[in-house]
Amino acid sequence: MALTPPAERLWWKEPIEAVELFWVAIALVWAIVMFIMMPYWHVYGKQNLSSEAYRTTPEMYTQKVQAMVDKYTIRTETARNMPVVRPPAGADIYMLGRLWEWYPALELEKDQTYRLHLSSVDWQHGFSLQPENINVQVIPGYEMVMKITPNKSGEFSVICNEYCGIGHHQMIGKIYVK
Repeated sequence: MALTPPAERLWWKEPIEAVELFWVAIALVWAIVMFIMMPYWHVYGKQNLSSEAYRTTPEMYTQKVQAMVDKYTIRTETARNMPVVRPPAGADIYMLGRLWEWYPALELEKDQTYRLHLSSVDWQHGFSLQPENINVQVIPGYEMVMKITPNKSGEFSVICNEYCGIGHHQMIGKIYVK
């Protein structure tokens, strides 16, 4: 037990310098600005798609995807005979993530709105639409649903951006917008 205070003052009992207060204030103001900007970016900047999530099973979701494929397939591509599906404008469209592909390829109409459903039947996958930078985590047992309105014509790649195993680098899908 000490009868006198220590010779050196403790660092947390030192007064705060004016320069330190200045930088803390700048950091606090910036944090508040960024916090306020998050809803603004979401609503006005259209940075994130609003989505819904529903519980499902791999079997139920696979049946929905296959029903869409059976009804709307217009052609097949690649050596694996990947179906290209062209659903009508405003329809619910389905993509299935599985080792190591996005199934099926979609052909959509420009400036038409669709409800895109995504799910996985095996592992967690990442849905990344390039070059548009739309990213969604796709988890088995959940069906992610979002409204999309393609506003550019072209061929878009869907890649998995969540490591899912040895064939991860080959997990590429296609969305065509006409």
